[in-house]
Amino acid sequence: MLYRHTIDATNYAFDDLRILLAKASPTRSGDRLAGIAADSAAEMIAARLALANVPLKQFLDEPVIPYEDDEVTRLILDSHDVAGFLPVSSLTVGGFRDWLLSDAATTDAIRNISRGITPEMVAAVSKLMRNQDLILVAKKCEVITRFRNTIGLRGRMGTRLQPNHPFDDAKGIIASILDGLLLGSGDACIGINPASDDPNVIGTLLRLLDDVITRLAIPTQGCVLTHVTTTLGLIGQGVPVDLVFQSIAGTEAANRSFGVDLSLLREAREAGLSLRRGTVGDNVMYFETGQGSALSANAHHQVDQQTCEARAYAVARAFDPLLVNSVVGFIGPEYLYDGKEIIRAGLEDHFCGKLLGLPLGIDVCYTNHAEADQDDMDNLLTLLAAAGVNFIMGVPGADDVMLNYQSTSFHDALYVRDLFGLKRAPEFDDWLLRAGLAGQDFRLVADAGRLPDLAARLLT
Repeated sequence: MLYRHTIDATNYAFDDLRILLAKASPTRSGDRLAGIAADSAAEMIAARLALANVPLKQFLDEPVIPYEDDEVTRLILDSHDVAGFLPVSSLTVGGFRDWLLSDAATTDAIRNISRGITPEMVAAVSKLMRNQDLILVAKKCEVITRFRNTIGLRGRMGTRLQPNHPFDDAKGIIASILDGLLLGSGDACIGINPASDDPNVIGTLLRLLDDVITRLAIPTQGCVLTHVTTTLGLIGQGVPVDLVFQSIAGTEAANRSFGVDLSLLREAREAGLSLRRGTVGDNVMYFETGQGSALSANAHHQVDQQTCEARAYAVARAFDPLLVNSVVGFIGPEYLYDGKEIIRAGLEDHFCGKLLGLPLGIDVCYTNHAEADQDDMDNLLTLLAAAGVNFIMGVPGADDVMLNYQSTSFHDALYVRDLFGLKRAPEFDDWLLRAGLAGQDFRLVADAGRLPDLAARLLT
C-alpha cells in the first residue's frame, strides 16, 4: 500500500508500512547506517503525518516482515488478542496517541489492551510522541512479576546487582555483592555476566550465588547471564538455577544469530519452571535486548531498529519473564550516536515494553567511544524513574570492569530513590530491616552495628 503526504509543493510517497515507519523514526545513527532513515527533516515530518492517519488495523494486514518468512511475525499475528484489541480497533495511529494521553487510558484500560496491540502499533505511536508523552503514558502502566519477591509495584524501583569480574574471581564477585547489598541493591536479581563460557565456570558461579542467597536468606534471585543452552545443560546436572537468561531480538534471523529460536526458549522456560525455586511466583525468564542488535547481525529486513526492538518484546511477552532489560547504549555509537539518541531510545524502549505488558528495566549505559557522558546518563535515569521504570542496574562505581562500559552505580539508585521516594521490592525492604541495614523508614542506616557481621557471613 502506498502512503503519501504533501508539504507545500512537495509530495512525499512511501511504498509500504516498513518504509513509512523507518522514515518517521527520530534520527539515529543505526537507521542512517542501514540506509533507511529519512533524507531530511521535512521527509521525517511528512512520514509522521502520513503515519498518524494509518488505521491500527492496517498493521494486522501488512506485516513489516512477511508471515511466511519470519517466526516472530507468526508469533505476533497468531497470538493477537482480538478481544483486547477491540477498544482501540477503530483508531488511527494518531488517534491511538490521543487516547493514550487521555484520562480514558487508565492503568487498567492499558493493561486490558496490552495483548491486543502489536509491537508495530506501539513502535508507530511512539514515533509521534515527544519525550514527555513517552514518560506520561509509561507512568500509567504497571507490570508486576514475582519469583522470590515482587517487582514492579507502583512507587517502587528495583536494581539488578551486577558484580562482574574480568576473571570470574569468586572473591572479587563476593566483594561487589557485599558492596551492593550494603547499599540496598539487588532486589531485581544478583546477575553476573561471566567472562568465560565454560560450563564448569558457570556452574561454580551459580553455586556461589545460591550459597549467598540461601545463607543470608535474601529474598531475591540469582542469575548467570550465559547462553540458554549452557543453562539447560547445567539444569540437567542439578546445578541450582533461579532465572534462565537469554539475549533476544525482533526477527527470526537475528535470534538465530544468537543461537536461539522460539522452540528452544519454550524448552528453557519449561526447564526453569520444573525446578520450582520461586517462593512467591513463577516468572523464571530474564531477557535482554537492545536497539541495533538485528542490524548488527544483518537480520533487520530493512526494518528500522526501534521497530525491531519492539518486536523483540513480542518474543519476551510469550514467555512471561520476571525481567526484561533494554541495554540501551551498550552496542555503541554505530547504532545510537550520542547522549540525545540514547536518551530518546531509552524512553522509547521503556514505553513500548510497558505498553505491551512487559516488566521493563533499562540499563542506563554508554560505551566509552560514544558521544555521551555521565550527565547524559543522569538525565535518562531521572526521566526513567519519573516514568516508573521497573529496575535499573547497580554496578560498582558505575564502571563495569568486565564488559568495559559505563552504567549506573549503587549510589545512582539511592539518588533516584531519594528524589522520587521510591522503595525496593517489599520482601527485600523487609530483609534489609531484619538484617539491620535499614531503619523503620526503610532508609539505609549509616552506623549499623551488624555490618561487620553481615560482611563476615558473606565472606566466609
